[in-house]
Amino acid sequence: MQTHQLWNVNFLNQILDTMAEGLFTLDEQGIITSWNRSMEKISGYSAKQAVGQPCSLIQCSQCFGKTCPADVNACGVIQHGRTEAKECSIRHKEGHDIAVIKNARLALDENGRVLGIVETITDLTELKKIKIRAEEAQRKIKKSYQLGNIIGKSHAMQNVFDAIRAAANSRATVLIQGESGTGKELVAGAIHYNGISDASPLITVNCSALSETLLESELFGHVKGAFTGAHRDRKGRFEEADGGTIFLDEIGELTPYMQIKLLRVLQEREIERVGDSRKRKIDIRIIAATHKNLYELTRQGKFREDLFYRLKVFPIMVPPLRDRREDIPLLVSHFIKKGNKREAKTIESVDEKGMKRLMEHSWPGNVRELENAVEHAFVICNSKRITINDLPVELRNNHFPFDSRVSNFSSGINAAPVTDVTKPTRESLIQLLWESNWNKAEVGRRIQKSRTAVWKYMKKWDIPLQNRAADQRPE
Repeated sequence: MQTHQLWNVNFLNQILDTMAEGLFTLDEQGIITSWNRSMEKISGYSAKQAVGQPCSLIQCSQCFGKTCPADVNACGVIQHGRTEAKECSIRHKEGHDIAVIKNARLALDENGRVLGIVETITDLTELKKIKIRAEEAQRKIKKSYQLGNIIGKSHAMQNVFDAIRAAANSRATVLIQGESGTGKELVAGAIHYNGISDASPLITVNCSALSETLLESELFGHVKGAFTGAHRDRKGRFEEADGGTIFLDEIGELTPYMQIKLLRVLQEREIERVGDSRKRKIDIRIIAATHKNLYELTRQGKFREDLFYRLKVFPIMVPPLRDRREDIPLLVSHFIKKGNKREAKTIESVDEKGMKRLMEHSWPGNVRELENAVEHAFVICNSKRITINDLPVELRNNHFPFDSRVSNFSSGINAAPVTDVTKPTRESLIQLLWESNWNKAEVGRRIQKSRTAVWKYMKKWDIPLQNRAADQRPE
C-alpha cells in the first residue's frame, strides 16, 4: 500500500513538472511547500531555494505591497476560496519583472479543513514580445502611411508628410495649396497637432464664407458701439488664437482691403479691434490655404505681391488624387472602416471591378469626392463587398465630366474642354447645378468660386436655390 502511495506521489510530481504553467503550493501561513520546474524557469528560483520561503519571495504586484506570510488573509484566498485570474507581474530572482497571469485556489479535505493553497503562474513574456512587435509594426505602418487623419503611401504624399513634420516644429507662416477636396484643412490640423504647442488653440476661419465687413469683425473683433448691433466688446479670431495657430482657409477670396489688414498682422503681429484705436499684441502662427494659384492672381494684380510672399514662407502643395492613385485602395479601406462604425455594417472591401472603376476615375473632387462615393455605396450595399452597381451613377457609367488628362493648378480644377468655366453664364451655371445635384459647393469648386459667389450668381439670375426648376433643365 505504501509503495502504491509513493508511486502516486512520484507520478503526480512528474505531471506537475511537465506542466508549461508554473505551479506552487502554500500552507495556510503562506509558506511555499512545493515548486514545479516551470516555476523554476519563470522565477529563476530553484525548488530548493523556494520551498520554506514565504510567498512574498516573488513580490507579486497583485499583493499591492502587502507582506506575506504576516497576513496571508490579505490576498482573500482564505476567505473566498480563490482569487480571480489577473494579469500582474512577479519579480525574477535577477531583479527584473515578469508579466504573468496569476491564479490561486484553496485546497480543502473532505472535512473542510485547509490543506493548503495552489497557485498557478502563466508566463506572458513571449506574448508581450509578440504584442510589442505587432504594435511596433503598426506604428511603423501608421508613421509611413498616416499622419493625423491624412492617409497616403505614394511618394507625393510622403513629401507632404515630411513637409508637415518640418512645419510642425516651426512658427513660420505656412501656405497650403491644392485643388478643392485634397485635404488642405487636414494638413493644417496635422501641422498644429504634431507641433510643440499642440495643446494651444487651433482657430479656423473660412475667408470665403463671410462678407468683407463680417469677416473683418470675425477676425479682428470689435468694441461696443463700433457699428449697429455691436452691444458689447467682442474678441476676434486672431485674439482667440493667441499662443496657438489660426488657419485661414480660402485665402485667395480676400478683398483688397482685407489683404492690407492681414499684411499688417503678418508684419507687426498686432491687431486693432473694429472701432478701437488700441493696438493689441498677438503671438500666433498663421497657416493659410487656397485652391487658387496665388502666383497667377498676383501676376494679374488680383492679389497683393507683398502679402503673397509673406504667406509663402513655407509652402506645401497637396497633390490631387489623380496624381496619387496608389493611395486610393488605402483611402477606400479607411472610409469603409469609418462607414462600418457609423452605419453599424460589416462591409469588408470593394470587389475587383468596383476597385478598377475607382482607380480609373479622374476624381475632379479629389479625396472628398472619393469619400462621398464610398458613403453612397454604403447606402445601397447589402453584402460584404461593394460592387460597381453600388457606386454613384457617374462612376457606374464611366462618365468623366472633365478631361482627366488636364492637370493645371492655375485653374484650381480640371479645365473644361471648351469654355472658360471661371466666367459662367446663366445657362452654364444651371447646367452645372443639374450635374452637381444642386450642390452649390461642388459648383463653386468647378468654377473656382466660393459657395457664396455661386449663391450670388443664382440670386442675380433668379435661379431657384433648391432643385425645383424642372422647367429650366437644359435640353
